[in-house]
Amino acid sequence: MTAAGAGGGRALIRRNSLREQIADALRDEMMAGRLPAGRNFTVKEIADIYGVSATPAREALVDLAAQGLLVSEPHRGFTVPEFTWDDFLEIFEARTLLTDNAMRHLAGRAGHRYDWSRLPSLRRRADAAARAARAGQLDVLVGCDLRFWQEAAAVLGNERIADHLGWLRIQSWMFAAPHLRAAGGDLAGVCWDRHGELVDRIEARDRHGAHRVVNDYNLFTVEFLARRLGQSLEGVAVLRLLREPVGPPPAATVAQPPAIAPRSASTAVGLGRVPMPRFVPPGRFARPFRPGSGEPATGR
Repeated sequence: MTAAGAGGGRALIRRNSLREQIADALRDEMMAGRLPAGRNFTVKEIADIYGVSATPAREALVDLAAQGLLVSEPHRGFTVPEFTWDDFLEIFEARTLLTDNAMRHLAGRAGHRYDWSRLPSLRRRADAAARAARAGQLDVLVGCDLRFWQEAAAVLGNERIADHLGWLRIQSWMFAAPHLRAAGGDLAGVCWDRHGELVDRIEARDRHGAHRVVNDYNLFTVEFLARRLGQSLEGVAVLRLLREPVGPPPAATVAQPPAIAPRSASTAVGLGRVPMPRFVPPGRFARPFRPGSGEPATGR
């Protein structure tokens, strides 16, 4: 039983508070495309579906609305928002800049303590996500993929990046999954499945290799969806970042002055400064979103 179809039973929810369980279950339904854009429901409907009182159901819906994952409509309840292609490109750009920054720091920040104890868990999540991708199991893949990237961000030790990436990936799947379902056909072997290769690179402290794999993942995602939806990628500036070679910077070449130079001669070397992109969280959110780390909702 899922929230998308009331009346056939009761969804199973197993962890944390009722409020968190319901929010996580609804989030997974939206990520998998089973609660499509425009789907409207009331507090009473959700309370009945999950067999709880109105209070935790209302709290869960309010939490999701505060995270931008639902739209609260007076006297109408809550509605799943619709993300357009332009919305997705904004989400994709923010996600790309955050993952790019995280990979550039791998083994590159003196004194930074990465949480290498998480590697076995990251490996298990990578295996689960890759298996789901190769089998074309979209319902399983969305949850496994989200949790894999959450764990990867946790290994790299930046809690804020992990929070924002989780939130952005949820919205990415909310956009992509309905289109994948609508296209029909077998998804086996279609979705990205190189999670294990990325873990290998992280475990080897191979900053450039990990960075390349992540760039390939992001490039694969946007090109795959553009082909599926017949959209143009012309003018998407962040693609240049993904396509640029990743590797150690070339050694600087410094011109040596002549042994005896004329007094009036001088050489000016200009070093251009490239402004770093800055991600500013949307102002409408009361607090950072910290996605849960439990198993995907059941009943799939």
